[in-house]
Amino acid sequence: MPTINQFWGCLIISSKELQTNGQIRDRQVRVIGPTGNQLGIMSSAQALQKAMEMNLDLVKIAPQARPPVCKIIDYGKFRFEQAKREKEARKNQHTVSIKEIRLSLNIDTHDFDTKVNHARRFLKEGNKLKVSIRFRGREMGHPEQGHAAMRRFAEALSDLANVEKPSKMEGRNMLMFLASKPAKQ
Repeated sequence: MPTINQFWGCLIISSKELQTNGQIRDRQVRVIGPTGNQLGIMSSAQALQKAMEMNLDLVKIAPQARPPVCKIIDYGKFRFEQAKREKEARKNQHTVSIKEIRLSLNIDTHDFDTKVNHARRFLKEGNKLKVSIRFRGREMGHPEQGHAAMRRFAEALSDLANVEKPSKMEGRNMLMFLASKPAKQ
């Protein structure tokens, strides 16, 4: 009588998990032993029998190969080590977020300095910076003033940031992107 695992194995169409033991339905498979040595090409039933003799699991590691490659390993230990590696990789990655600073055409010097200080803090944290100016009414007729304000802002941060995308009009907004300079070794 088939076990529950064998019955449900027939209904699985696609899965991110590797196929193990009774889920492997291929006629012939290339088998790799627990130490990494090749045991040769054999039927999946023979390979499963060998794995059971060693009290280990038969895991299909390369399903796209011809014939598919299966390895005899302790699947629980394999999954644990894989999860540990993924957790370590997630811990070491740093996500870069984009912070936005909005300027205006007629910004006062103190307000400008405050915005520059906020931008410095964002860049030191490793974030990218999106600087925007929204043009209202008659301001649309003077985009050169917007480019000048953006240039002045980029020059104030030139010691800490590079201009990733220069100032450019997009509808009623002018946008510029800054990224922190790479650290010197």
